[in-house]
Amino acid sequence: MKKQFMSAYRYGWLMAAALFVAVFTTSCTEDEPEPEEVIASFQYVISEENYLQVTFTDFSQGADTYEWDFGDGNTSTDQNPVHVYAEAGTFTVKLIASGDGGTAERSEEITITDPFAALRILAGDDSKTWKLYREGTCMSLGASAEAPAGYWAGLTNDGSRPCMYEQTFTFSLDGTYTFDDMGGFWAEYGLFNNVEGCDQSVTAEQCMDVTSGALVNACGDDVSAWLGASHTYTYSTSTNEITIEGEGAWIGIPKLTTDGYTTTPVNSVTFSATIEQLEGYDLLHVVFDYGDNYWPITYASYSDASLEPAIVTEQEEFGSDLDNVAFEKLSHTFAAEDSYVELGTIAGGSLITVGADDPADAAAAKVGEFKRVATDYQEAQMRVSPDPKDILFDNISTITLEVYVPSSNDFTGSLTKNFVVGFADVSATEQWWTDIYQWEQEVTDLDTWVTLTFDVTTPAWVALQDGSTPKDRTDLDMFYIGFGGGGHSTEATVYVRNLVIE
Repeated sequence: MKKQFMSAYRYGWLMAAALFVAVFTTSCTEDEPEPEEVIASFQYVISEENYLQVTFTDFSQGADTYEWDFGDGNTSTDQNPVHVYAEAGTFTVKLIASGDGGTAERSEEITITDPFAALRILAGDDSKTWKLYREGTCMSLGASAEAPAGYWAGLTNDGSRPCMYEQTFTFSLDGTYTFDDMGGFWAEYGLFNNVEGCDQSVTAEQCMDVTSGALVNACGDDVSAWLGASHTYTYSTSTNEITIEGEGAWIGIPKLTTDGYTTTPVNSVTFSATIEQLEGYDLLHVVFDYGDNYWPITYASYSDASLEPAIVTEQEEFGSDLDNVAFEKLSHTFAAEDSYVELGTIAGGSLITVGADDPADAAAAKVGEFKRVATDYQEAQMRVSPDPKDILFDNISTITLEVYVPSSNDFTGSLTKNFVVGFADVSATEQWWTDIYQWEQEVTDLDTWVTLTFDVTTPAWVALQDGSTPKDRTDLDMFYIGFGGGGHSTEATVYVRNLVIE
């Protein structure tokens, strides 16, 4: 009996021991973590002091050993190596990162640029002179790089602005930037005319003789600093930016600055710049990007002078004159596409959508919804339909328009509560905005319909400043409506109805 008891005892002890080992072994197996997956990653910085020196920083995960191949025959096993290349060029850098979880690889192409070589492309061995590119469009204005000419189709060598094509812009290797006006200067619209609150002493949109060395803008400010002078510049090849410094330094158009527009000279202007090297000449692509206003400008420098086109000095006549019609009435209710008398074609930067619900009474007759787009150039344009005509004002004396301005618009910034209406000639005047008749009125009562009334014989603004009225003209063919003021990009929604011109 005792022998049986001891056997049972030994058997129980062995079973307990076996169970303990099994549990212990299982517990250890469950607690051991899986090796972390290896992910290879790195970044690099090119030294500003030595363009050949590159610092590589490892951002790999799960790795403890590293194999770098710098693409020039050199390698390293450091985690964060600093490598000095022997020369400029494009190299494929490869990192192999290893750890308990395996091996991973990452490759990235880097370009080492000799800043002095890039500088010589801009400034030559001593200096290099650039002029506006005389082939195709050298300058335009749009909302973005994807639509660079949406607002203004652009400047071409067609004889309209010959003085701009004669001017030279010279970058020297010693850091000097020299502008030569060549005795002529373009009277830019918005600088020498059409400046709110200022008298116009110079007719805009023409070449001016500036050999006297004096220049005054529309407000009477001395802007002679914009004329020919020497300044300084810096060129960052890593960011493709050029900064020109010195009072009056400019490129493209004098009003373009680093952040926006100006009517007087500034001391510093920064812009994007890339250079395209071609056979016999190079192109300097300058860009001013203000978010909603995108200005691309192209200059050329010729090593082969025979390739440079001549400047066209006389412009061919633009457009054509339309038939003149003395209408008794032009109108549009905006309730539907066909609810108009004569004035039925609607276009422009801000479109009027007809047939919208009346914001004051959805059950009432439909109205027009006017959406102010986020640009400086945002008027809605209307012309005689179906065929455009020049409007004679023999029988016309008054313009009336009913408007509704919701208080939900954001008037805390630059957006005003002002409506403008006007007439212009778009069929025979390429830059129609330089010759307009305009009326303006502020709407002080919001969230209700207000009737605006204008006397055709007393425009608030005549672009030519010649004392004329629409009744003196026989070539006006477009009526426009604008809202919210200019010089900003604030969107807005207002409503219009019952336009009557009679």
